[in-house]
Amino acid sequence: MKLSRYLLLIFGMVFLFAGKAQAQSTPYFVPSYPDTLHKKRLTLVLGSQGVAYGSMITILYQAWYKNYPQSKFHWFDDNDEWLQMDKIGHATTAAYFGKFGYEFYRWAGVERKKAIWIGGSAGFIFLTTIEILDGFSEQWGASSGDLIANTAGTALFIGQQLGWDEQRFYMKWSYHPSEYAQYRPDLLGSGGIESALKDYNGQTYWLSGNVKAFLPSRSKFPSWLSVSVGYGASGMTGAKQNSEFYKGEEIPEFTRYRQYFLSLDVDLSRIKTRSRTLKFFLNLANFIKIPFPTLEYNSEQGVVFHPIYF
Repeated sequence: MKLSRYLLLIFGMVFLFAGKAQAQSTPYFVPSYPDTLHKKRLTLVLGSQGVAYGSMITILYQAWYKNYPQSKFHWFDDNDEWLQMDKIGHATTAAYFGKFGYEFYRWAGVERKKAIWIGGSAGFIFLTTIEILDGFSEQWGASSGDLIANTAGTALFIGQQLGWDEQRFYMKWSYHPSEYAQYRPDLLGSGGIESALKDYNGQTYWLSGNVKAFLPSRSKFPSWLSVSVGYGASGMTGAKQNSEFYKGEEIPEFTRYRQYFLSLDVDLSRIKTRSRTLKFFLNLANFIKIPFPTLEYNSEQGVVFHPIYF
């Protein structure tokens, strides 16, 4: 819970300071922003958004929630689970969805500030709907920590877009297979994509800041190079505390600890190309932290240097 509060404070500061900056109105991956509302495009955006939103919620409900008992809406305190890794994941998702929501509304000719607030809230709305579904599930419940994290990620996008009309800071994700998934495959996945999504031991979340964005325009510093700080956690075979047994087999004892990282990164959205298709996919893939030499600090090993870190 404390980590979520710190994230909210940091993103709130970005929001306040960003409001003093000068807007530049540069598209991320569409050719240009229309000067007036384009009704056919807006209809397409709203329709596509509605279909995607409805489909994702329906698939999620059919694949997950309908298999568990339902209850009256209630809250559940999960703020001390997974050393808050899941909360940072919520913030990352909200910020990432917000950028694409904004870009598509601008492509439809929606006025800049309206597009920022409406499109930029796409992730918050989607993730909040999931919280409501959690709230009606007997096994879980709506989480105040998740809502704070959703708000923080949304604020990070909206604050920067209002002030700078660009994203100088991106939240990103990276993954490497961990040794812990084998002991709790039901919680941490059984390998591959499943573990990449479930195993918080192998995930790292990053805040990457673009250096060139803060330098004079005449600077020759590479526009694609960023400095990145990361947060991870390790030694977890359970949400709040580690499991002792799984299917009758004893699980080794592991120490749960936090990890802090310093690295470089590539801002894929700033790589110059004339291809709009490539530009779109570069922006789409920009949530992934590019591997670089990395410094890590944790309470178990102290300072660790990784020649390359995923």
